[in-house]
Amino acid sequence: MDDLSGLLSSWPLDPSTPRVRVVQGADGRHKVQVRLDLGVLQMEMDGRPDGLRPGGRESLLDLLREDPAPEPLAPERLEALRQEAGLYQQRATALMMAGFPGLAARDCRRNLELIDVVRERAARPEDRAAFEQLRLGLVVTRTRAEASAALQVKDHRGALAALDAGLAAVRDAYTMIGQRNRFEASAEVAILRSMRDMLVPRLPSSQRAELEERLRAAIVSENYELAAILRNELRQMKE
Repeated sequence: MDDLSGLLSSWPLDPSTPRVRVVQGADGRHKVQVRLDLGVLQMEMDGRPDGLRPGGRESLLDLLREDPAPEPLAPERLEALRQEAGLYQQRATALMMAGFPGLAARDCRRNLELIDVVRERAARPEDRAAFEQLRLGLVVTRTRAEASAALQVKDHRGALAALDAGLAAVRDAYTMIGQRNRFEASAEVAILRSMRDMLVPRLPSSQRAELEERLRAAIVSENYELAAILRNELRQMKE
């Protein structure tokens, strides 16, 4: 077996040194590497992160898509899908750190599709619930990645649209689990709104406060048509 000391010493753990990098592998394909405390984690940039091709397909999710006679997902198959989703999520985080938000968003969308498949095909409610718990975190990471990808090409409107769509998706996710009342105070909403606030100029405090107060009241009263109008007013004034 090869000693990794040379590799580790050439990439020291240093606050001034990035912990994520992209390199070209011996096979000519690019890999994303993450420097860990006791080693280096390497993942493929495309396809399944560990490079495996289950059943000759890119992933277990692809096998599910091609199943001509889908059956309820057994616990052992769900565990394999959960482990695979963890690989894609780990890569999405690394790709964001490495400056590839578009690819990170791709991996998040893939995992969100898996959650939808499990919701339809898992036999046990507890299995569906276990996967559903991953949705909010994935929506936030996907939204941040999509907004960052838009900003990379100076598309500020696209970034704002991604953030608005992400906030709507977070609301839908809370509604799906019967916790819509948690939306306004949630950490996920705070993260996305903070990012959005950084992209828009501030309105005069009195004007902005009045519109936002009216918007909060519309949401509390579930007057979503009025809320949509008020959001558009705020968006137009900010832009």
